[in-house]
Amino acid sequence: MFLCFALYGIVVDERSPPVRWSPSLAAARRDRAIVALESSVLAQGLPQPANREAHQRMCAAARAGGAEPGVLAVIRGTPTVGLHGEDLERFLRRDGVAKVSARELGWAVARGLDGATTVAASLALCASAGLNVFATGGIGGVHREPAFDESADLLELSRTSVITVCAGAKSILDLPATFERLDSHGVMIIGFGTDEFPGFFTRETGLRLTASTDDPRDVARAFAAHRALGRPGAVLVVQPPPADAALDRRVVDAAVNAALAEARAAGVSGAALTPFLLGAVERATGGASLAANLALLEANAALAARIAVALRELG
Repeated sequence: MFLCFALYGIVVDERSPPVRWSPSLAAARRDRAIVALESSVLAQGLPQPANREAHQRMCAAARAGGAEPGVLAVIRGTPTVGLHGEDLERFLRRDGVAKVSARELGWAVARGLDGATTVAASLALCASAGLNVFATGGIGGVHREPAFDESADLLELSRTSVITVCAGAKSILDLPATFERLDSHGVMIIGFGTDEFPGFFTRETGLRLTASTDDPRDVARAFAAHRALGRPGAVLVVQPPPADAALDRRVVDAAVNAALAEARAAGVSGAALTPFLLGAVERATGGASLAANLALLEANAALAARIAVALRELG
């Protein structure tokens, strides 16, 4: 028995797979590991033309690591693994593309929208599509002000069993509070090449980790054990930004404090706050933060590929 009903003229059939795979990725997944990538960084997070450069660098890094990249998105109402061709161009142009978190996925599908997925939405699509490895730049977390403003990424990480590779949480956030919230939610954190929780643009935060490795096979084995024990939630793999692109912690803190003051004066809040702050930090650092962002996105995609290949070899 199945249910078939219409929403706003869109027919939803429960027999249909919840997430569509692009033909090229559907064929590639039989022989290669897949690394999922978010699309919000392309459609909202990075300015043009840096968003195009980010896409090229992330995809090239994943392929060089032995995996195939799959950008996640809602394309005209269809949750999809693999953003290509004119669809990709539309997202890069920001042509009517909405920012979609996990809570908006159903609405975007029902309304037939183009939706660029945040970390939270990407994790939800990974779970629906059976994807095990996801790479992003920095996760969301607890904001510095107001303190009650917390990213949906944290809750989604606590309940979605996906290896998530990142450079820690975004530097504009309250990093100690974010680190503690991840602990409260029981999210396993593994440092790769570090025993310290990185701060996105910065390599050091003073937040010490209890697990670290330099071997992607350790991550794959930990994830397998995590699942065998029936543990919910992601395995969060944190990698510091490349040393030649990372910013000094004091420079970033000064830039973020100035950006927060600018946001208060402009009355910016809610979903608009993160891109506003990142843009202000970019201006304050003379573009150095953008260069760091591109470098860490590429490095995280490369590491995610190595982990995805190790996981596939583990069986």
